[in-house]
Amino acid sequence: MRKSAFAAFLTLAVALAALIAPPAPAFAKTVNDRLVSATKAVREMSTQKDVETMADLVKGAKGVVIIPSYVKAAIGLGGAYGEGVVLRHDPATGRWYGPSFMNIAGASYGLQIGLQSTALLLVVTNQRGMERFYGDKVKLGADIDIAAGPVGRSAGAATDVNLKASIYSYSMSKGLFAGLSLGGAVMSTDEKANTSYWGAKYNPRTILDKPASASNVQPLLTALNELKRKAGK
Repeated sequence: MRKSAFAAFLTLAVALAALIAPPAPAFAKTVNDRLVSATKAVREMSTQKDVETMADLVKGAKGVVIIPSYVKAAIGLGGAYGEGVVLRHDPATGRWYGPSFMNIAGASYGLQIGLQSTALLLVVTNQRGMERFYGDKVKLGADIDIAAGPVGRSAGAATDVNLKASIYSYSMSKGLFAGLSLGGAVMSTDEKANTSYWGAKYNPRTILDKPASASNVQPLLTALNELKRKAGK
């Protein structure tokens, strides 16, 4: 398939996902709606019985990315798209910074058909990984290493996995909680959403140096802090 034809198909697949996805995972209409959806996703993941390892990683993280709805649409070849939010975290003080808004797009191959929506939480484990979100675009698995996040109840989970990846990804689909590989997906800064939220045009680095103090982001911070408290002892 020619590159232009594939690009057209990918665009069609993503458009199909946005149009026929059920109301629950539909993309947010406003930045506030996106924050509300992100909060819901974090709270749902927090209820899982094997969340301790993820919680341990979040507690020591340099940042997190929450994508409430990562929609995949496929008929043989497939496309995927999601809209999310990035927060920087200082593990020494527990403080959060941002949010910066971003989009994610990917492609898939092989025998497949259908539509699926998945909530994602990406844990950024080191400063090198966090700095990738200061720019306009990052390709997961190429510009930065990413791996499916480990799950379980082991204490000291961050030590157990040796933090080999800069980003660990977790997913929640149809009530199932697991790690998920996102290699090849591209994350891009959502400048329009950032301008809408902050009331001016700032670059992601500036945004992620701003304390997360606005009232509309507080429920999300509360959900993340509650998740941290579930870390293994």
